[in-house]
Amino acid sequence: MNQTITIDASGLSCPQPVLLTKQAIQQAKQGTVIVLVDSSTSRDNCSRIAEKAGWSVVVTDRPAGGYRLVLSK
Repeated sequence: MNQTITIDASGLSCPQPVLLTKQAIQQAKQGTVIVLVDSSTSRDNCSRIAEKAGWSVVVTDRPAGGYRLVLSK
C-alpha cells in the first residue's frame, strides 16, 4: 500500500532534516515522502540520502521560501 509521509523540517539545522528524512524513507519503504526544508544545505543533503537509498527526488521552490522535496519509490 502506497502512503504519503510529510516532514516539515523547516527551521531545523543539519543534521536533523537528514535524520528525519532517513527515518521516513526507512519507515515508508515505498510510496511518497514530502520533505519541507528552508536551506540549500538541507535540500542537498536530504536529496543525496534519498537518492542513495534508491528514491527519486523532485525539488521545487516554496512560495514562502525554502524547498519542497518529493521523494518517491
